[in-house]
This record gives sequence, C-alpha cells and structure tokens, in this order.
Amino acid sequence: MQAEKFRSSCYAAAVGVLLSVSSQAAFAQSDNQAWVSDELSTYVRSGPTDGYRIVGTLNAGEQVEVLETSGDYTRVRSNSGDTVWVLSSELQQTPSARQQLPELQAQVEELTQELDGINDTWEQRVSSMTETLDIREQRIAELEARNRELDNEAEQSRQQVRALQARLDTQEEDLLMRYFMYGGGVAGAGLLVGLIVPHLPRRRKKRDRWF
Repeated sequence: MQAEKFRSSCYAAAVGVLLSVSSQAAFAQSDNQAWVSDELSTYVRSGPTDGYRIVGTLNAGEQVEVLETSGDYTRVRSNSGDTVWVLSSELQQTPSARQQLPELQAQVEELTQELDGINDTWEQRVSSMTETLDIREQRIAELEARNRELDNEAEQSRQQVRALQARLDTQEEDLLMRYFMYGGGVAGAGLLVGLIVPHLPRRRKKRDRWF
C-alpha cells in the first residue's frame, strides 16, 4: 500500500514537472509564434476591429505566426497561409494541450516505466529487508529458547549442588559422631583397663640358685 501511494505521488509530481518544463520551453521560443486557445473554434476577421466581417475560423490549438498587433486584435498567418485578424485574448504563448498531449503522454509513459523500475527495486529491497528481519527474529527466538534451556539446566545444577551439599553435611555429621563414639569407646576401655590391671595377681619369678 505504501509503495502504491509512493508511486502515485511520484506519477503526479512527474506530470506537474513535465507541464512546467513544457510551458517554460514554449515561452523560450520565438515571440512571433502563438497558438489559438483550446476553444472549439475561434472566429477571425478581415480587419483589427469588431466592425470587420468574419472571414472564417481557426481550429482550437492551431499554431499561427504573429505578424502584428492593433488594439485588441492580432494579425496572424494560419497554417494554410491565410492572413487574418483574431482577438489577442484568444491567443496564448504556450502550445495547446492538443499539441502537448502526445509528447506529454510519451514522457509520462517513459516516467511510468522508470517509476515501475524504481517500484520493483523498492519492492525487492523491502522484500530483502523483510526476509532479513524474519531471519533475525527467528535467530533471536532460537537464542531466547536456548537461553531458557540453559537457565533450566543451571537451576537443575544448582538444585543438585544443594542436594549434594546437604548429603555432604549429613555425612560429615555422621563421621564426627562416629569419631566421637569411637574415641569415647577407646577412652572408656583404657579407663577400664587402668582400673582392672592393678588388681590382677602378680606371679613371682623364681630365682635360679647356683650351688
């Protein structure tokens, strides 16, 4: 939709530029050239006032050669070579729309083709950018999914570490308790032996006699 609006705007701007350029080019031509206004027909007279009789008409948009001007009338030479007088207000200094139309149509067609090329290029660029954006979004989604997986794995690892730490703490307590019990047992046995040994009967050693 945006590409279509862009194309329509460019088309309208191109037509405006063509009309402006054509008008400027027409003014740059010789001053003795003029065109009959775009009315259906323009009456011409045999003299430079309304009192002269009408001797014919000029076709709308017809190009004429300006010979002289007198009051409100201008004497011109038509394409057929006739010299007549016509109201100056019915002449214009720019080519008629009828004469400009074929050239403008050709230029508009050329610009349309150029705009089509620009539009195709623009659509290709938009398509390429869209494809690139889709790829990046897909990559971002994959990275986010992988990040969530790593977070889950990290949480599982932390839980395992806490469980192993708890087991290790329990084993250390059991080991200390065993050491304590073993030490107490050894100490008790030593005390018991210390109490019993002094009361045991002692055997006297026989002395060897030599005669």
